[in-house]
Amino acid sequence: MNNEPDDKKMNAKGNKDNDDWKKRLQDEFKPENMEKRFKDMRNGKGGKYRFSFWYFLLVIVVLAILNFMFLRTPDEVIEFSVFKEKVENGEIKRVKMTPSFYYGMTYTSDEYASQVVDSLTQRLNGNSSSGQVGNMVKTVPINDPTFVPLMESRGVEFYAEQEKRNYFLEILVSWVVPLLFLFFIWRMIFKRMGGGMGGSNVMSFGQNNSKIVAEEDLNTRFKDVAGCEESKDELVEVVDFLKTPDKYTSIGGKIPKGVLLVGPPGTGKTLMARAVAGEAGVTFFRMSGADFVEMFVGVGAARVRDLFKQAREKAPCIIFIDELDAIGKSRAGAVSTNDEREQTLNQLLVEMDGFDSTSGVIILAATNRPEVLDPALLRPGRFDRQVLVDKPDLLGREAILKIHSSGVSLAPEVDLKEVAKATPGFVGADLANIVNEAALLAVRGGRKAVSQLDLDEAIEKTIAGLEKKNRLINPREREIVAYHETGHALIAAFTPDADPVQKISIVPRGMGALGYTLQTPTEDRFLMTQEELIGRIDILLGGRAAEEIVFGKISTGASNDIMKSTDIARNMITEYGMSEKFKNMALSKRNGSYLEGAGSVKEYSEQTQQYIDEEISRLMDERYKVVVGLLTKHRDLLDSITDHLMDEEIVSTEEFLRLIENDENGAAELASRKEKDMKISKRAAEKGQKRNDEIIARNKARELAEKNEPPTVSQEHKTENPFAREVPLTMAGDESKEPEDDKTE
Repeated sequence: MNNEPDDKKMNAKGNKDNDDWKKRLQDEFKPENMEKRFKDMRNGKGGKYRFSFWYFLLVIVVLAILNFMFLRTPDEVIEFSVFKEKVENGEIKRVKMTPSFYYGMTYTSDEYASQVVDSLTQRLNGNSSSGQVGNMVKTVPINDPTFVPLMESRGVEFYAEQEKRNYFLEILVSWVVPLLFLFFIWRMIFKRMGGGMGGSNVMSFGQNNSKIVAEEDLNTRFKDVAGCEESKDELVEVVDFLKTPDKYTSIGGKIPKGVLLVGPPGTGKTLMARAVAGEAGVTFFRMSGADFVEMFVGVGAARVRDLFKQAREKAPCIIFIDELDAIGKSRAGAVSTNDEREQTLNQLLVEMDGFDSTSGVIILAATNRPEVLDPALLRPGRFDRQVLVDKPDLLGREAILKIHSSGVSLAPEVDLKEVAKATPGFVGADLANIVNEAALLAVRGGRKAVSQLDLDEAIEKTIAGLEKKNRLINPREREIVAYHETGHALIAAFTPDADPVQKISIVPRGMGALGYTLQTPTEDRFLMTQEELIGRIDILLGGRAAEEIVFGKISTGASNDIMKSTDIARNMITEYGMSEKFKNMALSKRNGSYLEGAGSVKEYSEQTQQYIDEEISRLMDERYKVVVGLLTKHRDLLDSITDHLMDEEIVSTEEFLRLIENDENGAAELASRKEKDMKISKRAAEKGQKRNDEIIARNKARELAEKNEPPTVSQEHKTENPFAREVPLTMAGDESKEPEDDKTE
């Protein structure tokens, strides 16, 4: 126990702290400690370098020494008039004249010499010296003709001396050091700019910005990709070539140099490329088309050369260029002939044309705008094969949902096939988002597993937007919305071949939807008849017709319906050839793009445009009268469903059909509508069902084959196809017979 007084302990502690920091500073700069520290940094054993205050202090001390030695501030400069006055008064006895300054000393040369001798004598005798002789002042010289005669008259010693200057040090301090400092700041600024733009540095002229993914980091396989089985089959040869190239080169076969993946956004083109690289087990270069284009002309071409050089060094490998249309746009009609994008494209064409198909380097590219690509890029010898990655069908959507829901806890009542039926036209990215949204909704509701209601709500959220249950709505507007949505639903129920009504809601969703009527197709459809298109126009006009029948006025709530119905009518006339005057004629040319809203090219005269406008107006007016007449006929049913909708806010398909069946006229109209639905022929039903059964059987056999992993064998017995167990692909109704053993007599 320490029994010393507090003040003594504090003093002792203070002394100890003073000694400690001195000791730490000495230890910090010991040669053995410095050598050990640098050795650890070189070997990577020291971990991440940490900033120390002592390093900062050392830099300050070194800068102070250099400043004192080389950059000392000059002695005080006095005015020339004062300097001249001191000469007149006799204070200055000796003057040294240089081009830059006049130095005045208060002693003569004899006094300075005797003083130096006396100082040395006293030091030899062991006595202290008396100090310096006098002072020195200086001034900036002025062209004064009377100054030299003045010094002669006063007996002042003066002499001229050539000024000794260190020109190397002056250049170093005045030019080199500032330029190095500015260069350092310049590099730091561009480094920060590069880090803020996704890691790309605009000053790295010849270096490509591709991200190299090693073989062990590629965990994606073909089993992780679903909904595009035909596309996967096209890429199997690419994987097989990268694994066993001798099998193709031995007979003179050549694998395609480039494979172009085309399709709508979100269908899994990038995922497909990663699966190819993962199955082949080779290095994967991933790069976007925009990474080639920079602010300087010629940078893109240099990066293309560097990319292919690295790829050849790491062969076999795969180069994947995403969004190829960023650099591969057609050069036809280009105004400039020395554009950066054009130079990059030319270099890419040269590299691909001189590419050896046996080098083991394959180019994969993805785009959703194949119509804008340069024809030279798509010719055989460059991108030999185009693989369409289209939107998945019903079976594909179900398979995609199984993959994305594999790590999600699903309730027993969840039917992914029903979810797939309710999502026609959805791509893989949409389905992944639906599964994730359903999981978030389940967590928000405090459930341990995702239910079917969560998936249905996620689908509606994706289609119509976020539900806004707490939005206050004017009662009058709420009634208008209810009649509007009921008009849509009734026309949909009474229109032949229309999709069934899944739900009617007057709960606001999204940005401006005050209500919606959800129709879900029972199967995927790829063709539509003229009657079905007219039926869609009728359904879209049902909302406004209901408003006019009930209130005698129309509102702005039907703006989106009118826009969609007008587009359908215009397409019927200009693209589908469904008009009386231009029957079986296409009046416009649609761009072959996979992006929505790509538009079309007008290829008709002003007189034809006038006819199109008049025909659209006639068709819309004709169908609107039909819709008004149908809703007027069932006015009581319109009021009863609207009343029920205003009470419940949401009407399901079962409730909607029950309300129609309870009305005598409504039930008769619904039965009449079912009689008018298009009937499938017996031949089409039999042959179509047989084909669908065969496809389902093949898909099930494929799933079994993917689960049938080959057994593990020793490396010395391993061949190109090691003990792969085959799964018989039997069709429905086929009977496989076991082969009989050969009998020899």
